[in-house]
Amino acid sequence: MLRGSYIRPTRCNMPAESAQEVIIVSGMSGGGKSTALNALEDLGYYCIDNLPAAMLPDFGPQISANPGLYQKVALGIDARSREFDLQVVLDWMEWLRDNDFSCKLLFITAEKPVLLKRFSETRRRHPLTGSDHVLPNAIENEKQLLEPLRSQADQVMDTSNTNIHQLRRLVWNCVENQSGSPTIVLQSFAFKRGVPQDVDFLFDARILPNPYWQKELRSLTGRDKAVSRWLERDQSVLKMTLDIENFMKTWLPEFQGTQRSYVTIGIGCTGGRHRSVYLTEKLAKTLHKDHDKVLIHHREMSRWST
Repeated sequence: MLRGSYIRPTRCNMPAESAQEVIIVSGMSGGGKSTALNALEDLGYYCIDNLPAAMLPDFGPQISANPGLYQKVALGIDARSREFDLQVVLDWMEWLRDNDFSCKLLFITAEKPVLLKRFSETRRRHPLTGSDHVLPNAIENEKQLLEPLRSQADQVMDTSNTNIHQLRRLVWNCVENQSGSPTIVLQSFAFKRGVPQDVDFLFDARILPNPYWQKELRSLTGRDKAVSRWLERDQSVLKMTLDIENFMKTWLPEFQGTQRSYVTIGIGCTGGRHRSVYLTEKLAKTLHKDHDKVLIHHREMSRWST
């Protein structure tokens, strides 16, 4: 099946714009690999889902000899490959980098209860289930099987609290990072729905006054001026905003020149609607002054209308 894929800091001698790109999408079954591949196909990647690992050594020279056709390639690799084949994948990635390809690995996963629920709802058969493997055991076996790939991933995406549309946007944002400096991802979230697993810096806004308890503000969000004005009347809000801005101004430059594609900053509050959204939007405006790529993701946005 033809579909799409993802990226990381280039390790090649050629200019980034001329290097052929190979993005490998792997991860847990039910995590969202097919969605990621479809998203990359929309960006013009030549996408192949579940190419047998044994064919990779022959596929490398073929795409190298046809740069026009295979300028951007995305491959889906999953647990249908045998365990010994995973080493073939890792070796092939090294071959690509040694031969001036831009090679990236995106690993998509989700928490075990979420995977169990997804398979139960769709009634799909897990690729590792069989006469001696029930679904929970199959998920654990797959996790161990794919650990070598996860440990080499340029980006790990946990989709436990992400819907299809959000995942597509995250993948697009990943692929669009072509500069040498990392993309800064600012994410607001609700602590009651769990802390994002992919954050590099985490800030807790639950200590601040909560607009939720103001009836006229409850249905609004941290993007609304009425909420901003109400929050900014409190000195603790202004102090936390300034402290976070100064902290990030001090430490973000340390990531410049490193082989990091993304730096993710998580700001959480109780419901992920007011305080965390306000701080995220304020921080984004400040960071935009010194950084070209600043992305905002409000994780609970889909629930704001409820």
